[in-house]
Amino acid sequence: MPDSAAPTSGRVPGFHAVVPAGGAGTRLWPLSRAGHPKFLLDLTGSGRTLLQSTVDRLTPLTGDRGVVVVTGVRHARAVAEQVPTLGADDERGRLLVEPSPRDSMAAIGLAAAVLLERHGDDVVIGSFAADHVIDGTDEFERTVREAVAAAREGFVVTIGITATGPSTAFGYIRSADDLGVAGAPTARHVAGFTEKPDAQTAAAYLATGDYRWNAGMFVVRAAVLLDHLAQQLPALAAGLREIGAAWDTAARDAVLERVWPGLTKIAIDHAIAEPVAAAGGVAVVPGDFGWDDVGDFASLADLLPAPTLGDDAAVLRVGSDDAFVVPGAGRTVAVVGLADAVVVDTPDALLVTTRAHAQQVKQAVDGWRAAGREDLL
Repeated sequence: MPDSAAPTSGRVPGFHAVVPAGGAGTRLWPLSRAGHPKFLLDLTGSGRTLLQSTVDRLTPLTGDRGVVVVTGVRHARAVAEQVPTLGADDERGRLLVEPSPRDSMAAIGLAAAVLLERHGDDVVIGSFAADHVIDGTDEFERTVREAVAAAREGFVVTIGITATGPSTAFGYIRSADDLGVAGAPTARHVAGFTEKPDAQTAAAYLATGDYRWNAGMFVVRAAVLLDHLAQQLPALAAGLREIGAAWDTAARDAVLERVWPGLTKIAIDHAIAEPVAAAGGVAVVPGDFGWDDVGDFASLADLLPAPTLGDDAAVLRVGSDDAFVVPGAGRTVAVVGLADAVVVDTPDALLVTTRAHAQQVKQAVDGWRAAGREDLL
């Protein structure tokens, strides 16, 4: 068993990062589409896509061959092009391709099962979404190191983000007493998880000092994760273990074709985090770094130093200094007298809304789908 003390620099031995890369990012339509979702886009103007930035951030902790990306068939080629270091999928590579979406438990569980077969019972995995933005590399690394130390003691560990306000867009983690793990001095037991609350409830949560945002980051020994899953959803655990055992063999395709379609479609929060927390098996490490899930255009606008994503010379604002504009179609865009405006211009679709209504952009996607306009999705 590895030493439970958290290393303070360099690669964390026995630790592998899992990056689920899925979803369509519908609240960022028309920039994000089902065939080219937000994790494949450079939304911050950094020169790196959200996926590439995620891998860049994790590599110092895992080493060059310690990051695994799980994605769907539709995005596999683009992911491989953006992160060529993942290696060939048919040669013990680190790009795991799902035949169809089965939600986060199946994606993370697949990686856990494969890594368990490859590296043995002591391997620790951390799951980090492909489409989040993090500011504060040193603090992020410190937090993950503590989480690994707690995970080695048998806990399912989540990272609780320091809330910057009573947001209704995120779930919340309620912490309890100190965990008492030497290598994780800030870790605490988790008393429970709460779904997205209303504003009054969120404010009350934050006033207690016991609540943090749930960013969906989990760190756990792969064997512990699959053992918990066997207790909660035995058929799903058995299916994932069978696929993991076959992954690096000639039987992979046949086993996937037979087993994958029947796997339970469920989020890891519901499958593992909530029931295991109720039994006292979940810990939280506070994450005091900047974090954003880039969930809509209001969030994206706040991340950018200027209110334009793209060529600012193509944008004219008159009485609309705070308008957020994406002149992606190459046309000149003028915004006159519209405070809080959001204008996203692409070659085949134009979105006009406000930051206050940014969460409702998903309804436009639903509307075009209902109208049969799959070409716009």
